Amino acid sequence: MLPPSTTGQILNPDLPVVSIAIDLEREQGAPHTHPRAQLLYSIEGVMRVITSLGTWLVPSTQAVWIPSMIEHQVIATEAIAIRSVYVDPAWSGGLPSDCCVIAVSPLLRELILRAVKIGNSYPSVGPERRLMEVIVDELRQMKRAPLHLPMSRHPKIRKVMDALVERPADPAKIEAWAKRVGTSARSLSRLFVKETGMSFGAWRRRLRLMEAIERLGQGESVTQVAFELGYQSGSAFAAMFRTELGVSPKCYSLQDSG
Repeated sequence: MLPPSTTGQILNPDLPVVSIAIDLEREQGAPHTHPRAQLLYSIEGVMRVITSLGTWLVPSTQAVWIPSMIEHQVIATEAIAIRSVYVDPAWSGGLPSDCCVIAVSPLLRELILRAVKIGNSYPSVGPERRLMEVIVDELRQMKRAPLHLPMSRHPKIRKVMDALVERPADPAKIEAWAKRVGTSARSLSRLFVKETGMSFGAWRRRLRLMEAIERLGQGESVTQVAFELGYQSGSAFAAMFRTELGVSPKCYSLQDSG
């Protein structure tokens, strides 16, 4: 595992935002925390971010927000180019207190890239400092995207989750899963909602969506991904995609991007 960067450990209110650029190729970072909150953004490739409460799959159109001292791990299943910014605790007012995936606007993307070019030794007054404050203002207006997959430590729920993560296309209904873990379908349904805030069906759709985005980003065709994830037609798969993200799966397809 790659050791964590020390950039997030910098504490200095005169540096509202500090940044880092890291390129990874099929690697994973060690679980870690830092006192600065972080906007973890990959300008190329899809990264997976894991915490004890859930998993986030983050394509290059989005970023994941990680509050101060939340343990997390980054996994690159393909080549990714991370351009990340960290916010000093003194500037955290109005920023989310929980992890979330956000849509990265063209303005925020350019601000992040500019911050990386400026570096972390800018003066406390002047245009560089003002740009960093604009980044904080933009982060306070973040819009969340639905790419969080909540997990559970409950043994029966976790057994179902782990099996589906291994085989997202498994078509078994909740009655079959309940039998496998020794409970009733009604009890398992209630546990899913209690533990994740989502029904079993909604959780499985979210898992398949995240798996689809990762596979599309690796160059698989929309049709191939649809059938391998258990959808009977490409149109049914596209409908799920639009319902969850408001866009066609072609927006995430490497084959259609070039």
